[in-house]
Amino acid sequence: MQIQFDKPVEALSEEEARAELARLAAEIARHDALYHAKDAPEISDADYDALKRRNDAIERLYPALVRADSPSRRVGFTPLPTFAPITHARPMLSLDNTFSDEDVRDFVASVYRYLGMLPDDSIAFTAEPKIDGLSMSIRYENGRLVNAATRGDGTTGENVTANILTIAEIPRTLPTGVPAVVEVRGEVYMAKSDFQALNAQMEAEGKQTYVNPRNTASGSLRQLDPKVTAARKLRFFAYAWGEMSDMPSDTQFGMVETFRAWGFPVNPLMKRLSRLEDILGHYREIGLKRPDLDYDIDGVVYKVDRLDLQERLGFRSRSPRWATAHKFPAEQAVTRLTGIDIQVGRTGALTPVARLEPVTVGGVVVTNATLHNEDYIRGLGNSGEAIRDGRDIRVGDMVIVQRAGDVIPQIVDIVPEKRPQGSVPYEFPRTCPVCGSHAVREVNEKTGKVDAVRRCTGGFVCRAQAVEHLKHFVSRNAFDIEGLGTKQVDFFFESDDPAIQIRTAPDIFTLERRQQTALAKLENREGFGRTSVRKLFDAINSRRRIALHRLIFALGIRHVGETTAKLLARAYGTYEAFAEAMEAAAPMHGDAWNELNAIEGIGEVVATSIVEFYKEPRNRDVIDRLLQEVSPEEAEKPQTTGSPVAGKTVVFTGSLERMTRDEAKARAESLGAKVAGSVSKKTDIVVAGPGAGSKLDKARELGIQTMDEDEWLAFIGAAAG
Repeated sequence: MQIQFDKPVEALSEEEARAELARLAAEIARHDALYHAKDAPEISDADYDALKRRNDAIERLYPALVRADSPSRRVGFTPLPTFAPITHARPMLSLDNTFSDEDVRDFVASVYRYLGMLPDDSIAFTAEPKIDGLSMSIRYENGRLVNAATRGDGTTGENVTANILTIAEIPRTLPTGVPAVVEVRGEVYMAKSDFQALNAQMEAEGKQTYVNPRNTASGSLRQLDPKVTAARKLRFFAYAWGEMSDMPSDTQFGMVETFRAWGFPVNPLMKRLSRLEDILGHYREIGLKRPDLDYDIDGVVYKVDRLDLQERLGFRSRSPRWATAHKFPAEQAVTRLTGIDIQVGRTGALTPVARLEPVTVGGVVVTNATLHNEDYIRGLGNSGEAIRDGRDIRVGDMVIVQRAGDVIPQIVDIVPEKRPQGSVPYEFPRTCPVCGSHAVREVNEKTGKVDAVRRCTGGFVCRAQAVEHLKHFVSRNAFDIEGLGTKQVDFFFESDDPAIQIRTAPDIFTLERRQQTALAKLENREGFGRTSVRKLFDAINSRRRIALHRLIFALGIRHVGETTAKLLARAYGTYEAFAEAMEAAAPMHGDAWNELNAIEGIGEVVATSIVEFYKEPRNRDVIDRLLQEVSPEEAEKPQTTGSPVAGKTVVFTGSLERMTRDEAKARAESLGAKVAGSVSKKTDIVVAGPGAGSKLDKARELGIQTMDEDEWLAFIGAAAG
């Protein structure tokens, strides 16, 4: 049949045009759902195109009437200049990984242990395939899709709303009666069949083909022109949520079923199981189905089903305690090792990298792999024990390369019978290949154990360490300066022009001032232009105010990762307080040293590394110059209105009977308290259970407030009635 319209577009009044646009939006959305979700189209492609052409013609005649849910917005947005940031109402955290049945047993046991329950199979878990795609959060207000964001750094993602609107499987409106605010989270992916068809098309057009569906989906979703995204046939599975003004279910399984009822695709292989044997059995069953699925998966995700238990279990710094991903075994291939290169990192570590004859592992072409350290090459483990039956790795060997998901490929063994005659053991360098300084393996003075890693002693004299430090400083979880990628950092570092050169972090923030009086302008250099230079300066200037934990992480202190930086920021609050405390802790004894060591999650090794960093005059000089250019913000404080323990330091000692130690710590921190591992003059409260010993004695000696468990629960308003 051919669709007929009552009036030509030109004859429509404004009121008639408004009414017809509303009807067309609803009708085209219904046909999208019939075609993509139910595989049951009611009209031909020609009739569908006629509806869309009619909609476009009316919008051109009456541009002021274009609707928020217009079909043209699914494929017709003009290319966007950039993706604006969206701050997630609730963080999008990643999952911990497990790799064996024993790991899963430990995970299940940890759930029961944390909740103080016997492992009696009374807790149900959901188990579903882990889709190898791109995490997405889609927000609806009053039933209408208002924005969509990638995970980003977990706190802030990219606004990809225009591109999400091109995915027909994602509803633009939700049924009547849904909560006022709904954030549905899930995975955007590309089906294997669509990926193969796209590659066939690219090959036919003489263009470069894509490597794998996951990367293609990610790249497609970040296209500035939504029309490109629309042509890539992306899909979606819903499995989680962010902010919800009202919860329609009290279980994980029930929430996913609700998403299904609202029109979202959900994975049909999801099950709710209680017995560990059944959970592992479902993992194996999904593994057997994996080759026949039309989408890539790299494991199975387990989640505690009851939402009240999820809330009790809470979160670690970057992952929930109530969920884990059970990854499938790594994929392997055999190829020849053609060489071993040594890379020097920002901490001076000499890292051996294997150069390989290209080989495909898990759908990705691999040309290099990690060799960990010199002992690994020699066939020795971390404690000096033999690995690979003591076989060393030599240039020319046929080697077994392993890759699991996004993990860096590694060489796990050699093929002994294919070792070339005359091959010689690899001799690890004793000097830095970049600066020539001695490269040593440090000895732990307390344990006498030799460090597995050999390090360059050149410090910032070593160009490799200096340039790698800069790359770390501008990286995503540090200052995150757009336009200063690896190539740009190398360019600025190697430049001999004082008006362009960047050798230390403060130089980044003086670049624009130096360029104002420079004879040779950066915009005239190859690879730059007036617009790109302006964007770079704007990106740098936007980071002159920086979160405290980002600054601490960016300093590149050994052993201080993102999680530790957040612990330090939360403990000290301001950069001034942090720096003063590190200076006071320099003798490595006394109150400041004890306070640093008492921070939950900071041990003596980390504390020593931080204090030694601040003892070094060159480091302090760089920081002083940096602080003339940037202003660290005060650390964010938890929302603890009315909390009686906000800002107080609490120590738990002895046995707790009403909750587990981990649960008690997590509860205290959620109320704004600092949980310490030892008692000092700065401790405010000691919660002592049966068996409390020296910590309780010290608290009494110092006159610190002490409570038993019941008094503590009553004090924080959480006593059970």
